[in-house]
Amino acid sequence: MKQINHWIDGRLSAGSTGRVGPVFNPASGAQTGEVAMASADDVDTAVQAARRAYETWGDSSLTSRQNIMFAFRELLAARRMDFAKFLTAEHGKTIDDAMGEVQRGLEVVEFACNIAHLLKGDFSAQVSTGVDTYTIRQPLGVVVGITPFNFPAMVPMWMYPIAIACGNTFILKPSEKDPSSSLLAAELLAEAGLPDGVFNVVQGDKEAVDALITHPDIAAISFVGSTPVARYIYETGTHHGKRVQALGGAKNHMVVLPDADIDLAADAAVSAGYGSAGERCMAISAVVTVGDAGDRLIEGVRTRIEKLKIGPGDETGVEMGPLVTRQHLEKVRSYVDAGESEGALLIADGRDFVVDGYQDGFFLGPTLFDNVTPDMSIYTDEIFGPVLSTVRMEHYEEAIELINKNPYGNGTAVFTNDGGAARKFQQEIQVGMVGINVPIPVPLSFYSFGGWKDSIFGSHAIYGPEGIHFYTRQKVVISRWADPLHRGVDLGFPTHG
Repeated sequence: MKQINHWIDGRLSAGSTGRVGPVFNPASGAQTGEVAMASADDVDTAVQAARRAYETWGDSSLTSRQNIMFAFRELLAARRMDFAKFLTAEHGKTIDDAMGEVQRGLEVVEFACNIAHLLKGDFSAQVSTGVDTYTIRQPLGVVVGITPFNFPAMVPMWMYPIAIACGNTFILKPSEKDPSSSLLAAELLAEAGLPDGVFNVVQGDKEAVDALITHPDIAAISFVGSTPVARYIYETGTHHGKRVQALGGAKNHMVVLPDADIDLAADAAVSAGYGSAGERCMAISAVVTVGDAGDRLIEGVRTRIEKLKIGPGDETGVEMGPLVTRQHLEKVRSYVDAGESEGALLIADGRDFVVDGYQDGFFLGPTLFDNVTPDMSIYTDEIFGPVLSTVRMEHYEEAIELINKNPYGNGTAVFTNDGGAARKFQQEIQVGMVGINVPIPVPLSFYSFGGWKDSIFGSHAIYGPEGIHFYTRQKVVISRWADPLHRGVDLGFPTHG
């Protein structure tokens, strides 16, 4: 049985509790490992290591940080297949999907390689006689990342490369469901030359999370996960005086207008709805068809999902793997049951899907509903599985209104060949990330990722320029040197001139 431990102060640690959690291979259903579960004492050990490291790392030169990021980038690129194999073995996604995840994380590392430019301040000379004003950005101290199971390599890379390059020290609390890639990242950072204690990994569950978000020596918290937990992290962390960015759940809609290229839209709906078995916060889970687009799109989606190859993620040609745990499989099954009982038309039913030789795996076939209404649980809830719901609308304005009423605002897309309709969508839709004939509008690393409404708590999006702002704070300096004119005491409010 594989043992997965913490990484604290540059070395592996089993922790103090002896408490462990199971790690499974989702394709076979077999337990393959045990992950250590941290106590509050283990968390404090990691925090104190990070505090000690910050004393020197926070004052390190920009070029030295940049050089370490360059070295880490090269190691990560060389070992990307090792990361992908960990993701497939513990999460279940296909190797190709896992390689794509690592690539998107690598792009954020490349963004952090430019840290010397990204941390430039502003300067204004002679704002008053002999007085200059300028700004500098300084790190916060010890910061934390709490990350989800669905992207165990990429989402942490949205956080720690930027945080560390800005001069902070970092503690990662990855998902206990697929924790191994976090330790590989720690090893590669150490090999790249990162000093001990700058990057730490604390494995665990809610006990570790609560210890982190209330610890007095933690300056900031980054989180990605479900909306209820994001709200809890945000409210608890800010109550304890911390800067928090907490990205929550989603119910992403894809609008298909009658003039859309239906083949393109059907390809997009299948790719974005069933990729990674629907376990993406940017997955399309609701397709909104307008006018007569519905019948044509449904038929296109149905014929495509019939051809999908489903199986273990490490087998050649497999396009969709299993769900992450048996508990999550049963939860998604229950939503399919509910959708059927609530009156939605079940076009494709994946509940009885079995992969030969993997009868104990956590597989659910692609599931497609038609005639879904906004009061059904399959529409209102974030299912996080390969279940696609189709909602039919007569008019475009009704589709926009439906999306704007939804409490989530993570991502959305419209498929149309009408430029005016596309512009109307981008202007009126109340969602943070918008695709026009693009089903999963995830920004590249030099922009920032973040939704609206109940999909985010806090004022900062993640990675990109917003990441730089989140992991630093601005200081304004007003300086005057060697002024020979001593002007005497003046109790009036300072003015310029």
